[in-house]
Amino acid sequence: MAELITKKLTKQFGGLVAVNDVSFSIKSGEILGIIGPNGAGKTTFINLISGIYLPTSGSIGFDGVDISQKPAHERARMGIARTYQLIHPRENLDLLENVMIGFLFAQKQSIAKARANAEALCGTMGLANLHRPVSKLTMLETKKMEIAHALANGPKLLFLDEVMAGLNSDETKDMIATVKQLAKERNLAVGVVEHVMGVIRELTDRVIVLESGELIAEGPYSVVSKNPRVVQAYLGGAA
Repeated sequence: MAELITKKLTKQFGGLVAVNDVSFSIKSGEILGIIGPNGAGKTTFINLISGIYLPTSGSIGFDGVDISQKPAHERARMGIARTYQLIHPRENLDLLENVMIGFLFAQKQSIAKARANAEALCGTMGLANLHRPVSKLTMLETKKMEIAHALANGPKLLFLDEVMAGLNSDETKDMIATVKQLAKERNLAVGVVEHVMGVIRELTDRVIVLESGELIAEGPYSVVSKNPRVVQAYLGGAA
């Protein structure tokens, strides 16, 4: 079972403290919501865990190993993956080839094996007509392709950064079901950054709330959503 634990995780950019003394954990099979108003430090927090930034202080442990100072590519090999708010697929490759990349380079599979595994993964994600150029994909298909690309690296922990943004209500329901299925079938730990509270309510097992880089609440959505400090933090913000 994979488990990630941060202790007093802090990141400063000059005089700005973007993440301040955050301690939390996430384990296999759990879907964790990460919420907070704009500028709360949510994406910076993911960047710290995935290795894009190194912490100013505090620690990050993954499967019993301190990874606080390990570069992003080493963390990826250990099983930490993430998607991005802005998706940049390889426009010169088709849908299937975009998914194959992880199997080819991260898992170093043969072309034949990578193609077979990518086809199976796309089937799990509900993706069809796999040789279409990415410019012909719908928003939902593009986001599913991005998740499949991350899963092709063989992660134990996956962070989804606003993966529901831009989807209509039916597409959002589809994506919620897909993420739940992935977490259950793959025993995957999933962290979800999201502004739509209906998504957080339906999707997550537990929620952490960041405000100005600090963790101000943690627990089931039904409890956290009634926390006066959480309600105050969202007044006038993007909830």
